[in-house]
Amino acid sequence: MSAEVLTEEFEVLESIYPTELSIVSDREIQIDVEPDEAIDGEHPFKLQLSVHYPDEYPDSLPHLTLVAIEGELEDAERETLLESLTEVGEENIGMAMTFTIVSHLREQMASLVRKRADQLLAEETEKERVAIEAEEARTRGTPVTVESFKAWKIKFAREMAQKKAKDEEERLRALSPKEREEWKRAATRPTGRQLFEKNKNLEHDDDSFVEEGTVSVDISQYDRSQLRVDEDEDDDGVHFSDSD
Repeated sequence: MSAEVLTEEFEVLESIYPTELSIVSDREIQIDVEPDEAIDGEHPFKLQLSVHYPDEYPDSLPHLTLVAIEGELEDAERETLLESLTEVGEENIGMAMTFTIVSHLREQMASLVRKRADQLLAEETEKERVAIEAEEARTRGTPVTVESFKAWKIKFAREMAQKKAKDEEERLRALSPKEREEWKRAATRPTGRQLFEKNKNLEHDDDSFVEEGTVSVDISQYDRSQLRVDEDEDDDGVHFSDSD
């Protein structure tokens, strides 16, 4: 490669990139590169492309390196960009290729920014979907089945029994020994309901306690008005005298 050929390419690059190009030496330059289109809402993204030209250039590819100036560049993204630039360089062997490489890099940077934006949107959409499903599940609750209701009922009865035992234990602790014994006797005494369930024919069994010869009275046939008449007659037959 003649120095005149590379100098001529440098002059062309300086006219195209007057503020972006920095000539490091007669065989190396640096160019600040941005995406060829701006995407609203995205953070600034700028890379520095270093190009080192071998003696065989343009019949041999230049050595390329990429460094992030603004924004971030993952290692995998850097490798992908360099591979793409190498492919473009191989298509232009024998010709001045720096401008073509830079133009392709700007296009790939724009594609990378769009890809990042799409990925971020997809992640936010997924987070929103998960949050909505979680809220729906929270408000919807767990469907009740026969099995789940039986399990809940057993658990609830156990918890209530434990609570009752604890309350009774605390109540007993506050009583005197005499009161505690009285409370225990009362607790073991059967209730009216228990007695009734034990002998549902109790009302008929009461007939066995009636003495023989006892006359039964039908209270529904009892005339209360006649009682008042009899009481009045008794009052009329009472006489008071002053026998002091």
